[in-house]
Amino acid sequence: MMKKWITGLLIAASLAAHGAKQPNIIIILTDDHGYADLGANGIVDDVKTPHLDQLAAGGARMTSGYVTAPQCTPSRAGIMTARYQQRFGVDSNEYVPIPADEPTIAERLRDAGYTTGIVGKWHLTPHHLAKTWMKDHYPEGLEKEGAFAIPFEKCLPHSPIEKGFDEYFWAPMTAYQCNFDLEGNDIPNAPKRIINKDFRVDVQTDAAMAFLKRREKDDNPFFLYLAYYAPHVPLEAPGNYLDRFPGEMTERRRHGLAMISAVDDGVGRIMDYLKKENLEEDTMVFYLADNGAPYKITKPDTPITGKSGPEWTGSLNDPWIGEKGMLSDAGIHVPYIVSWPGTISPVVYEQPVLSLDMGATALAAAGVKTNPGAIDGVDLLPFLLNAKKGAPHDALYWRFWGQSAIREGKWKLLSLGNGVQMLFDMESDQHEHKNVIAEYPELAERLEKKLSVWRDEMQRPGFPDAYGRERPWYNHYFGVK
Repeated sequence: MMKKWITGLLIAASLAAHGAKQPNIIIILTDDHGYADLGANGIVDDVKTPHLDQLAAGGARMTSGYVTAPQCTPSRAGIMTARYQQRFGVDSNEYVPIPADEPTIAERLRDAGYTTGIVGKWHLTPHHLAKTWMKDHYPEGLEKEGAFAIPFEKCLPHSPIEKGFDEYFWAPMTAYQCNFDLEGNDIPNAPKRIINKDFRVDVQTDAAMAFLKRREKDDNPFFLYLAYYAPHVPLEAPGNYLDRFPGEMTERRRHGLAMISAVDDGVGRIMDYLKKENLEEDTMVFYLADNGAPYKITKPDTPITGKSGPEWTGSLNDPWIGEKGMLSDAGIHVPYIVSWPGTISPVVYEQPVLSLDMGATALAAAGVKTNPGAIDGVDLLPFLLNAKKGAPHDALYWRFWGQSAIREGKWKLLSLGNGVQMLFDMESDQHEHKNVIAEYPELAERLEKKLSVWRDEMQRPGFPDAYGRERPWYNHYFGVK
């Protein structure tokens, strides 16, 4: 009890020191962005992210930062709720939408007095892959071929507009649903669809800046969710960004680096604004990728044609093995930064943490109370402020398609729906290059039992999807048939 009281006292003193009862909160999310492509991680020398590197140097760079899925929709569902998304059925892209009655961190923060805003990609409304949802809510959609537009009124209950966001400039690219414009003006009769074909990263930065400047006459703390659609395909970048990466390299790598550089410029603009407005120490900033990069196995440098399918984004997942869609670390171990100048001192934090912890940390800093079991994320502040020792999580869990995994301390068990299991020491130099299950069979058995219990707690118990789609990847990277 005494230790808990001291921990609370240390955190309360730190929160009081930054001069705001409730901090502003910004979550910046990139899309299909591999772990290697953050300069501060020190993996490659061709990436240029000076503003992100500065953000990492001044805050906490999480070297074991994970997302809850190797794919956009389920990863984002977890981020937005601070809960394992399997608990409410959003296991993969096919299982959208986010339930209308599932509370988001935006709803919780808005109820606590925050002005909330989203810019960029949401990806949690129903779309043409949502066959399970269509059976009950839009059966006529099952009769249509290929991609199609689900009526807006069907999407609305699952959209940012109804899921906690006061202000929105929402879309991955081109066709935005908005209630404010890039000059910061209100849009009458919102939501209104605005077409903007300019470079999407710059448009999304401009929209984020417009949201921030609109706060100058707003006394409420703010929450901004800035979800860049980059470096996800379709690849695009103007010459001023491409010119930063001359020399011999694949064109997909050049474009991926250019898009990440554009995101970095956006982060720089935001941080410069916060500093100019004396908001830097009153604002907690999280930076994360939603999952690792797709390689299409061999990273083919196919022509850049504007396709949005599963092509290589030019980003790299090194030193991890695999790619997007896999529960090997390449799919889920991503760039992760937590910054709060004046509160969080510079640190390289090595304990495993999860994307769900961003929401939990933000809610705790905002003074939002949640019922026991309401969220799965952990408040990281006690750990980052050295008020609490040890690991934030007893274990991290994953399940995607015909794969599941658990990481407990340095051990990671990867369990496939075809019965294959692999055990890795993630603190060794070989991490997932060496399967040590033959050396530690009892450890593997204990972890599998723990993982099995967790799987069976989810809305769809066990393995809801058959092992199959992931087979070519595991055959290529691990020699698993």
